[in-house]
Amino acid sequence: MLPRIAVMGRPNVGKSTLFNRLAGRRIAIVDDTPGVTRDRKETVARIAGRDVLLIDTAGLEEAAPDTIPGRMRASSEAALKAADLVLFVVDVRAGLTSADRSFAQWLRRHSKPVLLLANKAEGREGAARALEAYELGLGSPLLVSAEHGDGMGELHDEIREALPPEPPEENDEDEADDNRPLRLAIVGRPNAGKSTLLNALLGEERMITGPEPGLTRDAVAVQWTDETGKPVRLVDTAGLRRRARITQALEQMSTAATIAALKECEVAVLVVDAVQGMDEQDLRIARLAEREGRGVVIAFNKWDAVEDRNAARRKLEDVLMASLAQLKGVFVVPLSAATGRGVENLMPSVREAYALWNRRVPTGALNRWFERALERHTPPLVDGKRLKLRYVTMPKARPPTLLVFGTRAEQMPEDYRRYLTNSFREAFDMPGVPIRVNTRGTENPYADESDG
Repeated sequence: MLPRIAVMGRPNVGKSTLFNRLAGRRIAIVDDTPGVTRDRKETVARIAGRDVLLIDTAGLEEAAPDTIPGRMRASSEAALKAADLVLFVVDVRAGLTSADRSFAQWLRRHSKPVLLLANKAEGREGAARALEAYELGLGSPLLVSAEHGDGMGELHDEIREALPPEPPEENDEDEADDNRPLRLAIVGRPNAGKSTLLNALLGEERMITGPEPGLTRDAVAVQWTDETGKPVRLVDTAGLRRRARITQALEQMSTAATIAALKECEVAVLVVDAVQGMDEQDLRIARLAEREGRGVVIAFNKWDAVEDRNAARRKLEDVLMASLAQLKGVFVVPLSAATGRGVENLMPSVREAYALWNRRVPTGALNRWFERALERHTPPLVDGKRLKLRYVTMPKARPPTLLVFGTRAEQMPEDYRRYLTNSFREAFDMPGVPIRVNTRGTENPYADESDG
């Protein structure tokens, strides 16, 4: 029986948009009018590498049982009873309402795992407003934009952690976990050699290749066992062009499939043409992977055709240092997909990047680092008052994520956030891994303002 995931929340917070986004296709009607969804909609969807039954529910409303809203609520209650996981959606643009608080309290009374989704959280302002959702007592909110697809990679990761484990087929639980495939996407510009690299890894002509850009039009997944005997789910993708060059409908769909594969993967191999060097489009793809929190490895392809290798390597390092500081120390593997030279070095780097991406730092070591970091560089003044940062936790990995607590911590300037990120990266030797530094003020949100 497939695990069941119910999407719940008051009307017009974006539940159906999220449902369509997770399903990968438009199933539920989406409109700005509250109450468009009245009946539960169900579909089998592939989320976090698993098949699940996804349920879109009507908006939760307080109403008499014999009214339409009352029957809609009863339908949602039935979905909750059958669910293995609830995605509770709030609208950060509108702010928390009494209905949000009422239904959060209702959910807390049920013994169901709940992920709190702060929807419509695009941009810095949305992230700041999302902090209000902590008041609901449902844990840390996940910042997403169902309309634009922001935060879907992290959501897939959290769903994977929250769902009950898959029943093993032949192996015991430990072996089943070891045999879960690493999800690896091969991305890059058209004609960089992505399909040729996939063929080189597989040792067979699995993908059509040639000098013409755009031969691969869809994201193609291949199950593979690497040289260590561990499973990998390889996804070869269409080349990502600059947005201005994406015109035909087919190419638009190819681009959407590529971005979806990037959001689904755990590590992305960015294939760069070493003869041409890393250009602005390569950097855009790397930044997209970093924003989605994916591990990144650069495959510096066509290395056999490079005449001055020292110069090419220096140029690449300069570009990375100047334009991709958020992935400082990213693994770079020179190789030739066409001849196979250097390809054997790629998967060890992928496995190392994956291990760092999964790594958790013990609380004691984390706070010792934090104290030293504050001593070396005192938190700055903001509006004439110094930030008082008190302690740090690591609520999750995949990617490593820090939560800094302190008085007015949410006002931390970006340059100090970058300082903490780089200090953490160096202290715990995490090159090339996206690192998140989130903040939370220590004032009591329930305190009466007149008392303080």
